[in-house]
Amino acid sequence: MNPEFLLTSLVVVASPGTGVLYTLSTGLTHGARAATIAAFGCTLGIVPHIAAAITGLASLLHTSATAFQALKLLGIAYLLYIAWSVLRAKDAPLPATALPTLPARKLIGTGVLLNLLNPKLTLFFLAFLPQFVAADEAALTQMLELSVLFMLMTFAVFTLYGASAAAARRQVIARPSVLIWLRRGFAAGFLALAVRLALTER
Repeated sequence: MNPEFLLTSLVVVASPGTGVLYTLSTGLTHGARAATIAAFGCTLGIVPHIAAAITGLASLLHTSATAFQALKLLGIAYLLYIAWSVLRAKDAPLPATALPTLPARKLIGTGVLLNLLNPKLTLFFLAFLPQFVAADEAALTQMLELSVLFMLMTFAVFTLYGASAAAARRQVIARPSVLIWLRRGFAAGFLALAVRLALTER
């Protein structure tokens, strides 16, 4: 396995983004199990982007300003909705134990949408994967293998983020002011990601 691919993928996966913020906030509020499910949802949200890159559908986003802008606007709107949802809960204290886990379909659905509604991911994979694929008959197989590895790394790192947040619950509960600032920070993070997405071009 190409060590450059592993290192680059780790940097990309571990960098703060929508998936990281989502699993952190889920782990803090609902516990490690919910964070793991959320991480799985974020990982599933990568599949359509990888499929688009492999099949060449990413070229549509690259060449069609209308398609790109439409997907981008949906992504911005969803990020703003998530930021608003976090702020709306600012006065709700954390109980001593984790809140009841949300239905798995809701946790997974949110994770999928967060990644699905980001057109830059498709273009990223279109530019990223081919760099590590040899030009031969097995190119498709290589891209699929690299894609699966990238997804496994995503799931592992996001799960670790969520578990770390869940482990920090007691410290957060003991300091209500910390919870307030954490929620503000999560909301600001999603808002910043929405602004960054709004400023991106094809």
